[in-house]
Amino acid sequence: MSRAERYANLAGVVVPFAGVLIAIVLLWNSWVDWIDLAIFAVMYLATAIGVTVGFHRLLTHRSFGVDPWLERTFARMGQLSVEGSVLDWVADHRKHHAHTDVEGDPHSPHVGHGSGLSGLWHAHTGWLMETQGQADWKKYARDLYEDPKMKAIGRHFPAYVVASLLIPTVTGYVLHGFTWEGALRGYIWGGLVRIFLVHHVTWSVNSVCHYFGSRRFDIEDKSTNVAWLALPSLGESWHHNHHAFPRSAKHGLKPWEIDLSALFISGLAKVGLARDVVVIAPERQEAKELAREKVPA
Repeated sequence: MSRAERYANLAGVVVPFAGVLIAIVLLWNSWVDWIDLAIFAVMYLATAIGVTVGFHRLLTHRSFGVDPWLERTFARMGQLSVEGSVLDWVADHRKHHAHTDVEGDPHSPHVGHGSGLSGLWHAHTGWLMETQGQADWKKYARDLYEDPKMKAIGRHFPAYVVASLLIPTVTGYVLHGFTWEGALRGYIWGGLVRIFLVHHVTWSVNSVCHYFGSRRFDIEDKSTNVAWLALPSLGESWHHNHHAFPRSAKHGLKPWEIDLSALFISGLAKVGLARDVVVIAPERQEAKELAREKVPA
């Protein structure tokens, strides 16, 4: 990782955190209203769906299919999350699945950086200064690497970072009556605070969901399901289920396991925008559960 890449990632961690500190002051002074919260909510959902549905379930695992124009739309939405270019994100995540919780995993809390808090720190944030974006595109994301339009989207990632902050800023400026105060509030709530929360929810899947939580299936890695993260992560925190069946479009496999991303994909399928949605039959789930029960204590 180059020094410039490391500094850019550091800024991506520090600047949104500074925005959260400013937002606390704004809340204390009642300098927030439904417009600010609506901008935050829309930006959060749009960019989080870009990550969970677009980057993850569609582009990384091919859990369902869509037309090329929609695939590229999801890639653009994912890049607005400011979690890296589409090729970097997909390659890193495929490498994670190829080496889960063993040497070569870009962000495991169990290898390479000690255990306990040091391992959790690496999995959550530390990896951004060392291994983020280092997975070989040709090896781990060849399908995207060989797509000129997808490569072009990835190449313009810096412009998406600017757009990710500019969109809520302009929206706040307009909805607050064309005032600079409104622009600042949109920038803070829809920009910095939203980026901070999307980032840390995503990173919590890397860290928390490989350390704390419950397990159901007979798999070798240390992935876990973490129920309290299900809503903010839009279903990604049923991470143990995901590692048991990586191509499943649905990570919440039990009726009570809330998975908003799966509901979104189901909605796309109902209106004809998604096809070939991968569903894991109950028999396959039971077989893997039974296999776990037979493992000696």
